[in-house]
Amino acid sequence: MKTLSVALLNYNGQQHLATFLPSVVEHSKPYPVVLIDNGSSDNSVSFVKEHFPTVELIQFTENHGFCGGYNKALQLIETDYVVLLNTDVEVTPNWIPPVLNSLESDEKLMAAQPKILDFKKKTHFEYAGASGGFIDKLGYPFCRGRFFDELEEDTNQYDQQREVFWASGSSLFINRRLYNKLGGLDEHFFAHMEEIDLCWRIWNAGYKVAVCPQSTVYHLGGGTLNKQNPRKTYLNFRNGLSMLLKNESATGLLWKLPLRMLLDWIAAIKISMESGTSHGFAILKAHLHFLQRAGNYLRGSKGKPKRKKSPRFQGLIIIQYFIKGRKTFKELPDRFN
Repeated sequence: MKTLSVALLNYNGQQHLATFLPSVVEHSKPYPVVLIDNGSSDNSVSFVKEHFPTVELIQFTENHGFCGGYNKALQLIETDYVVLLNTDVEVTPNWIPPVLNSLESDEKLMAAQPKILDFKKKTHFEYAGASGGFIDKLGYPFCRGRFFDELEEDTNQYDQQREVFWASGSSLFINRRLYNKLGGLDEHFFAHMEEIDLCWRIWNAGYKVAVCPQSTVYHLGGGTLNKQNPRKTYLNFRNGLSMLLKNESATGLLWKLPLRMLLDWIAAIKISMESGTSHGFAILKAHLHFLQRAGNYLRGSKGKPKRKKSPRFQGLIIIQYFIKGRKTFKELPDRFN
């Protein structure tokens, strides 16, 4: 059997550790739990040393960010598989074996996630991953169990294991060697959509991603930035364009990128009216910074494989949701390839 470790990236998160680490330590045996401390200034490290002596520690003297912290740590961890687990996730008994067994039974399967429910409302799916993630033709993400801000109740309607386009970074099981080979999480993203970008690169490299709903975890969510913060709006729009430019085929970009940017401008007007002009300006700023870096992304992606077969929705989710009124994943037409 191949080896696995559970890696939690922490920055001044003692409160989350006190709440969620007990379930991780209890239900992850016999696999090691590793706390990666990203230069915390609180008592996180001393708290873990005192209360969870079996937890292994990797300590950095400075904060390398979410992507950078994991990238540096996965150069030091030596297990075949690593679970990138947020510190605000409660795990359940037997949460590891179903996902690990799936990874080990398929040599092409390189990343997977459990079913992710909302810690605050455990009957419903959680925003960041639900029962597996997808993107549409323009790169807009959605999930089995979550369209935009609408979260479905979990009635076991998405309990089938299946291939998905992306797995949530809140509880991401991944082959460590491929993670490092692909360069890990893109540190220029800082936060938001970095795991979708990584999963897209996994598909482009000829491998697969899946969801394994036989495993369940509960995610608190919103720990990095809440949706009222214009910084979150900025990151989502900037990273969404960057992800599309990095991974889409050249012929696809000719029409998809201009259309995506046009829709973003429409969204900027709408969000300014609903949430304030600061969010609209955040979208314009996101476009400006994206354009400044576009050349670097084009040069960096030159020669890399693209357009491998993947379970991508061959339609536009905004049309399905806003025009056709389809509010759940099971209402979508079966147009995935």
